[in-house]
Formats: sequence, C-alpha cells, structure tokens
Amino acid sequence: MVLVGDAKRVLVVEDDDDIRSTLAELLESEGYEVTSAADGRQGLARALERPPDLILLDLMMPVMNGWEFREEQKRDPSIAGVPVVVVSAVSRASIDASEVIAKPFSIDDVLDAVQRHARVA
Repeated sequence: MVLVGDAKRVLVVEDDDDIRSTLAELLESEGYEVTSAADGRQGLARALERPPDLILLDLMMPVMNGWEFREEQKRDPSIAGVPVVVVSAVSRASIDASEVIAKPFSIDDVLDAVQRHARVA
C-alpha cells in the first residue's frame, strides 16, 4: 500500500462510467490519488492542470479518442514523460504506451501495471 504523503497520482481516462468508477475505487483503496475523465479532451485538461504519475487510457472514446490524446500528450513537454497504460478492448492496438491491458481486464493486472509504471517523482 502507498503511504498517504507519498500517494502517486493516477489519471483514469475512460468513457464508460462503470469502468471509470471501478478503476478509481480500486486505485483509491490501494492508496493512490485518482482523477478521472470521461474523454480524451477532458483527460488532457486534467493532466495539464496537475500532471499525474501515470495515465490509464482507454482508446475508443468520444470527443477525443486515446490515439489523439496520446499525440497531444507527447506534444506537451509538461506531460510528455508521463507513462501511459492503455486499458482497451482494442486488443492489437498500435500505440506508443508503457503497456496495453485488454478488456475485460483482471484487477491484479491493472494494479501490477500501475505499480510498475507510475513515474517516480
């Protein structure tokens, strides 16, 4: 478990309300500080407001999809280095990410990925 003063910040960018809230609750129960967004544009704004230590990113979303989000993220030096773990039903996604986890996902796989890839401040 992560100590409160050392809590890593995770941004969950996912358009499905149930999946987004499940991931947020799971990560918060493990001591992470979680911010969430329902689409890529909202996620980009949240990442720029307060850069997270890790981004969990869906690909198929309205407004701005995961590929578009990732391209915008890589263009901004303040968030370009934030690791991204893709959590998507698109199983053979071609995207620059630290890891890709297929939906339906295992809770253990998500937690392991978050622990492996959360940026060290």
